[in-house]
Amino acid sequence: MYYYQLSILGSPLELFTYESNVSLERGRKVLVEFHHRKKSAVVLDSCEKPLFDTSDILEIYDEIYSQKQLKLAQFIASYYICSLGDALALMMPFYENVVTVKSSHAITSIELSNKQTEALLFLQEQQTSLLFGDTGSGKTEIYMKYFEQMLSQDKRSIFLMPEISLTPQMGLRLEKHFGSLVVMWHSKLTPKQKKLALEKIHSGEAKIIAGPRSALFLPINDLGLIVVDEEHDDSYKSSSRPRYNARDIAIYMGKLYDVPVVLGSATPSLGSYEKFPHIRLKGGHFESSKTYEYEKSPEALTPLIVNHLERIVKLKEQAIVFLPTRANFKYLVCGDCGHMYECSFCSVGMSLHTKTNALKCHYCNFSQAVPQVCSECHSKNLTSSRLGTAEAVKNIVEELPNARVEQFDRDVITTASKLKKALKRFNEKETDILVGTQMLSKGHDYHGVTLAVVLGMDNILNSSDYRSREKALASLIQVAGRSGRLSDARVVVQTFNEEFFQSYLGNYELFLEDEKSLRVGLYPPYKKLCRILFSDKNGAKARDAMQLMQDKLQQIKNIEIVGFGKCSIEKVANKWRFEILLRGDKSTDLIKAVMASRVPLAEIDMDPIEFG
Repeated sequence: MYYYQLSILGSPLELFTYESNVSLERGRKVLVEFHHRKKSAVVLDSCEKPLFDTSDILEIYDEIYSQKQLKLAQFIASYYICSLGDALALMMPFYENVVTVKSSHAITSIELSNKQTEALLFLQEQQTSLLFGDTGSGKTEIYMKYFEQMLSQDKRSIFLMPEISLTPQMGLRLEKHFGSLVVMWHSKLTPKQKKLALEKIHSGEAKIIAGPRSALFLPINDLGLIVVDEEHDDSYKSSSRPRYNARDIAIYMGKLYDVPVVLGSATPSLGSYEKFPHIRLKGGHFESSKTYEYEKSPEALTPLIVNHLERIVKLKEQAIVFLPTRANFKYLVCGDCGHMYECSFCSVGMSLHTKTNALKCHYCNFSQAVPQVCSECHSKNLTSSRLGTAEAVKNIVEELPNARVEQFDRDVITTASKLKKALKRFNEKETDILVGTQMLSKGHDYHGVTLAVVLGMDNILNSSDYRSREKALASLIQVAGRSGRLSDARVVVQTFNEEFFQSYLGNYELFLEDEKSLRVGLYPPYKKLCRILFSDKNGAKARDAMQLMQDKLQQIKNIEIVGFGKCSIEKVANKWRFEILLRGDKSTDLIKAVMASRVPLAEIDMDPIEFG
């Protein structure tokens, strides 16, 4: 009989010992009984017969995790302070006994300009590098040329994009050039599509694997290149355990697999700009120009904006309208007593969705019918604050009944198919005005936009986040970059902070250089942060856990407790939440401190990007 230490996939617990009557290698995927349920697990090490009774391994799969996958999982578990089972659950194992196929596709070589060729040569000389290129400067052509070179060496490439909303257009572009050598991978694929994609990946037919975070963890042999497009995007950071950042994992994988990593963005994060060698691509292929117009106004569809939209519709041109919020309004408030409608399970305001006549919580999805009178004082004077996408669409249609207006956010675009159709309608000029949230700014190629309206910039700029200036400026540049591709365009920005945006709009490097002075000694990339969350249905239990860990942390040198207490959103999904924010010079100092003081309720968020 053989004895093995196994990691249970997806379990927050550490290793367990099982027995088998056959010899198994490290990385083998198996089936076991765990807490009276059948669970998949991974063999990590053989061991001596323990003093306690052990259960049998029930089934041995013909799937195995490579040694590099195991090493990557160990890095994720140690850096992001989670179990090995959580880290391994991110990854897809290799199939055994797969017949590999030689794939071929006639490829016309991409022609690069002198500037693009210079940029590519620079990227090829670096282990990790940043392609800092303006919108429309030809970053994608450089990536594709690099992919071509990998193909000529019979190597494969991973092309990461921040989220699913980018995959349809980029997929078409890649497939047009590389044909069947491309596989798009994301969570919205049907089971049949996933099966076909995995078959192509396992057989080696797929040479370019493109998609959001999960594409990084597929079973890929002969890896030659990793490209992380829109590297600044927060979507690369997972909001659930393990709270990893796919951009940072890609950089680690580059070293582990000894392959180059290219980070690309028109608005790179200060961290990447500071840490890695970069090459700057200025200007674009578009000869058109943009005119910026600022309006000092709270978030609203003002007469100025309506007039601009009316002009666009009359000229049979197209416009995009950006808002930071979904739904109709962020909050429903009584105009007489000030009572705000909060979620029953989370301490946040409920968003108003007029289409379904419901108030909905965007944290736990709890919804209720829209009340007719205030539940506190019975007044009918219920008002809403902060404009949302659905309300903006309704207002525009009321003002411009002949305009063809479409909502473009996660409330409406729920599948890959709906996304493709919405973009197709817009690019074929069946839609005049597209109204949406961050999804609008995510690198989509809108051909004929001559007006971009940007609302809510001050809400981003004034948020309680050390990156608020970076996020606001990057959002404006990214949205503005969707306009003026074929002809001159106007960008209308609603803000009371015109001076800030005007100072940096044409010079993002100047912003990054100025931002350094505000962060040195306080924030990343010069300091490391770690956020520790405690949540429980019993608020006292969560608070006591925080207090206990805080007491332990106070005894440790080399780290600083920046703050502690209730989370700004105190309750989510009926659980009370508390937090501790730590700061240190090195990640290792924070990791050691957390490991030495950790209590059972603590959930660790290394390098946090959410503070709300």
